[in-house]
Amino acid sequence: MTFWQTKQNWLWLFFALIVLSNVTLYSTSFGHAIVMLEPNSVVIGSLIDLIIVAPLIFILAKKHYSLKLFIALMAIGCVLARFIIPQAILAPFSSITWLGIGAELIIIAIELLLISSFIIYLPKIMQSTRLSNAPLIFSFPQAVDQHVKRHPLIHVLCSELLMFYYALFCWRKKITSGYTLHKKTSYIAFQAMMIHAIILETLGIHWWLHSKYPVLSFILLIFNVYSVLFLLADLQAVRLNPTIIRNDTLYLSLGIMKRAAIPLTQITEIVTDASQFEEKLPKDMAQFIAKDFEVVKPSVIIYCKNPVSVVLPFGFEKHYHQIAIKVDDTHGFIEDLKTRLAAN
Repeated sequence: MTFWQTKQNWLWLFFALIVLSNVTLYSTSFGHAIVMLEPNSVVIGSLIDLIIVAPLIFILAKKHYSLKLFIALMAIGCVLARFIIPQAILAPFSSITWLGIGAELIIIAIELLLISSFIIYLPKIMQSTRLSNAPLIFSFPQAVDQHVKRHPLIHVLCSELLMFYYALFCWRKKITSGYTLHKKTSYIAFQAMMIHAIILETLGIHWWLHSKYPVLSFILLIFNVYSVLFLLADLQAVRLNPTIIRNDTLYLSLGIMKRAAIPLTQITEIVTDASQFEEKLPKDMAQFIAKDFEVVKPSVIIYCKNPVSVVLPFGFEKHYHQIAIKVDDTHGFIEDLKTRLAAN
């Protein structure tokens, strides 16, 4: 399937065209000439685009149908309109945009209350994490869900704390026993190469940009530092969290990029015949395969009774029926998994 045959990609393209066309309309001489013919009508059209049409298309493209998300996107559209549309012609409709800004401030206040509750319950969260028998990369998010209301912002915050922990505070931590996913690949070398490339880019481009665009240089520096920390955390998390079977659960993780806790009762089939694996795995299959310079086929595919949750970067979740795994010790992992399944 090509890019143009996917309905979702067309929606994203339409969304980008709406935003870019409105930006062009008010930032170019050609667009300014059009606006001045009927300024009120053009502004009304832009407000409809940014506050109603663009949020609807975004929700359809994301396939996340939520009234809360729609209201939040409408508020963002109001804020965006104040930046795009010149104040002189927006003045008759400023009350609409201020309403959106007010809604955005209310949303921010609610999110700050959620963050405050997270901070208040942090000691209890840490205690529950220490008492848990699951690996830390699983036990910490579970403890957060236990003590704090589930919310996307809390998931992002939890994910970021794990990132900083693995990047900065666990270099002396011992590696636990389990089934590794990276030792027979070039994953560590690939991550080290990426970190090296980002550092060199930071030194070169930052020096060049600093004298011409200091603000852009500062933003790029922050982004690059974050990228290095993210890659370091991912590298450490891969080393310190091998795949294990404990508490009648398969704890499967690939750094901070992907993790899944799969109850053994959910596993219905294990496929180990490599000849059955396609050259390119389908998109609806979760892939726990370490990045390599070459295409790596999975050593086992697990089929689940019900869709299992796979946690992605920044705490986002997707659900899959099929899980593809590339394990270094394929034979030992399969035998152990089959023995545990038979016991259940």
